[in-house]
Amino acid sequence: MTPHDLFPIPNTAALLCWLMLMVSPPGSAWPRRIALGAAVLLAMTYAALIGAFVSQGQGDFQSLAGVQRLFQHPGLLLAGWVHYLVFDLLVGLWERAEAQRIGLSRWLLLPCLFLTFMFGPIGWLVFLAVRQFRLRSEPAAAAIAL
Repeated sequence: MTPHDLFPIPNTAALLCWLMLMVSPPGSAWPRRIALGAAVLLAMTYAALIGAFVSQGQGDFQSLAGVQRLFQHPGLLLAGWVHYLVFDLLVGLWERAEAQRIGLSRWLLLPCLFLTFMFGPIGWLVFLAVRQFRLRSEPAAAAIAL
């Protein structure tokens, strides 16, 4: 199976996990278990891609041009993409758990999850800002955070 053939599989798995995290009831444990399991499988996929293709890479991490050369190989480009999918999903899982822990409204969490899904660090930063506002506005939530 080529990297081009494999590409839709991790994409679809991540998309389904994100949809599940966004639409499932806030207190449900099963979405977390399924998404965490998918993240483990995606991480294993990443490891397999690195193992299969790292010796074929022509670049390095010393410069932007070196990284560009490295990601010219389809297998390593796919590995980099799966890396993003895994870490963004783990951040989304943390956001959902943290939102539940501090009693953050689902309607405030949903845009954060969407932004994390689409733009990674931007969504995380927005979540941190919303979380900080929640902790400062509710003394009970702030006490839980300590």
